[in-house]
Amino acid sequence: METYYLAIDVGTGSARAALVNSHGTIVSIAAREHEQIVPRYGWSEQRPIDWWQGVAGAIREVLGSTPHAAENIVAICACGQMHGTVLIDADGQLTREAAPLWNDKRTLAQVAAFRASHAATSYLPLTANPATPAWPGFKLQWLKQNEPDAYEQAATVFMPKDFINFRLTGERAWDWSDASTSFLMDPVTRSWSQPMLDALGLDGSKLPPIRSPQEILGTVSSEAARATGLREGIPVLVGGADYPLSILGSGVYGPGLGSDITGTSSIITVIADTPMLHPEVSNVVTVEGLWGRFMLLDSGGDAVRWARRAFHENTLGYEAVAEKAADAPVGSEGLFFLPYLTGERLGEHSNSRAQFFGIAAKHGTAHLHRAVLEGVAFGVRRHIGVIESAGVRMERLVAASGGARAALWLAIKASMYRTPILVPAQLECGVIGCAILAATAHGQFANLGDAVAAFVQFEREVLPDPRASDVYDRMMPIFERLYASSQQFYDDLDRLAEGHA
Repeated sequence: METYYLAIDVGTGSARAALVNSHGTIVSIAAREHEQIVPRYGWSEQRPIDWWQGVAGAIREVLGSTPHAAENIVAICACGQMHGTVLIDADGQLTREAAPLWNDKRTLAQVAAFRASHAATSYLPLTANPATPAWPGFKLQWLKQNEPDAYEQAATVFMPKDFINFRLTGERAWDWSDASTSFLMDPVTRSWSQPMLDALGLDGSKLPPIRSPQEILGTVSSEAARATGLREGIPVLVGGADYPLSILGSGVYGPGLGSDITGTSSIITVIADTPMLHPEVSNVVTVEGLWGRFMLLDSGGDAVRWARRAFHENTLGYEAVAEKAADAPVGSEGLFFLPYLTGERLGEHSNSRAQFFGIAAKHGTAHLHRAVLEGVAFGVRRHIGVIESAGVRMERLVAASGGARAALWLAIKASMYRTPILVPAQLECGVIGCAILAATAHGQFANLGDAVAAFVQFEREVLPDPRASDVYDRMMPIFERLYASSQQFYDDLDRLAEGHA
């Protein structure tokens, strides 16, 4: 009989379950959507119970679609959206119905206060990350200050995949990928940092042990078996955050390899032996225990969605929009787009804005669409320059997520970065990453590297066009100057917006 690994992915839009066989093929996949709750402007929450119900329903669907799957699943691994802060009490009950998500900005005041009293040079060695509203440490600080009952009643803080693991096994743990981006983990010892807990006024006893994603956390309980249709006793791994699992599942494994994940946002990552301590660079511990140095542009695919809505009121499909962009020449005849539609997550300019610059009578919608694609790539190229300033060169990039399906955008990026881009044959990289972990833990492979080699194949390689690269090289210094000179207007625009409110 076929051996199966069950992968679970708790995303922002849906909870998914997938059966992956011993050859790394996705046999069946199912999803259950869940809503994002916005109680106030800048806030973003979801109900963990919705995640669990979605996971249970998706598992039942894939089990029902594949004969004998239930008895032949040998290991389970979950990954999940990062930073969503879940509170449960000693009995496993939620002390707060909804969890603030990764994109929740309610902690801006806490972050500003921390930055005002702590120089980056003083805390970066303790956190390996700059201060930002995304991190769970600041979310917990906000909850303690604003909802003290929920905070005090909580015995354990979880990330989204940890809550699913708890419902599957009854065990409480974090993994080091989620912990490394909590603002609370010591990057040297990979244990909870008492100095940072003290700095934020938090109770470290609410944080369970930090474990390797590859370890077995526990087994499927009888209660979870009844809820999902799974067989009781199946091993469940600690698992990891969806972003590093997607990196692994795209084949990025080992120092020097880079990852370009373009979904709603654009994340550029290079694997290294150590974190990069820089006020604009974030660092995550990878599944295999190395460091992913990364920078994030909040507007990636979101910029394309905006342009489709703004220019065509969503009447054109994405393929038609791409065809329009392809009608414009490389460089959009000197038209620039700064892609900061929702500001920047790190640095001093979280209130930055997007803009077109250089519009002339010769420009049309084709130029505007191509400029959006090129503008995102210019923004990412700037990030690559910051990361490579520490001496780590990205020899090749692997594309993942929805942006890997966009042929024109891949061609733009390869030429923009002067770097070949590999495209995985299987773009469900988070699911494949979970399967790689599960297969290695089950003993099918001796190590993660062997599992990656067996489970990840590349469909094609996109090479830079030297002539396009020359055009982008001439444009990049202008983009940098636009980026720097525009910053003087952002506070003015904020005051203008306040006056109109």
